[in-house]
Amino acid sequence: MAWVPAESAVEELMPRLLPVDPCDLTESFDPSVPPRTPQEYLKRVQIEAAQCPDVVVAQIDPKKLKRKQSVNVSVSFITRHLSGCQPAPEGYSPTLQWQQQQVAQFSVVRQSVNRHRSHWKSQQLDSNVTMIGFPPLLSIVSRMNQATVTSVLEYLSNWFGERDFTPELGRWLYALLACLEKPLLPEAHSLIRQLARRCSEVRLLVDSKDDERVPALNLLICLVSRYFDQRDLADEPS
Repeated sequence: MAWVPAESAVEELMPRLLPVDPCDLTESFDPSVPPRTPQEYLKRVQIEAAQCPDVVVAQIDPKKLKRKQSVNVSVSFITRHLSGCQPAPEGYSPTLQWQQQQVAQFSVVRQSVNRHRSHWKSQQLDSNVTMIGFPPLLSIVSRMNQATVTSVLEYLSNWFGERDFTPELGRWLYALLACLEKPLLPEAHSLIRQLARRCSEVRLLVDSKDDERVPALNLLICLVSRYFDQRDLADEPS
């Protein structure tokens, strides 16, 4: 399967609010001249959006925060929550081609979930099925609204923060990521970064690169970093 970059993949997970005609995103305009029509205004918005970087990472010095903070927060706490992923041990990092293939396949899965949402959204979701003891069936995850997706993702991320990785947990996390709408809400953005960091921490504790947990942990880090554009968390290709 040919790789399609995430930023160019066509997704309809969120309904388009206004009809917008295609335009030349490299075209320039004079910002001092106000737009004359609504169409021209929307065109300028597209051009300005195309010029924005996909992800911006703040360079924060924890020592400066410590000097100015009004509450007692340790530097280790700040570093742990703002830093990137732990580097993969030698031989554990996936190749760039493997990561690209996973991103392309994940995009297909997301489109499939979206197609089934209209069929399942009228069905009532039993809250009991959101526990990890149940598999993340399409009939379940397709009924979840974004509030439910974020809530379950937060619950499982916190659960994972205190326990080891399991295949059942991995299936749920993959399914929830497939249901997250882009652009991400701030809470979801924080959760997936927390998830990727935790995956990198657990990977450090795995004794063998042949352990079945390694590709699963690599996959979650790959999706967060390369599909959801958190590039500072990406693994360096082996």
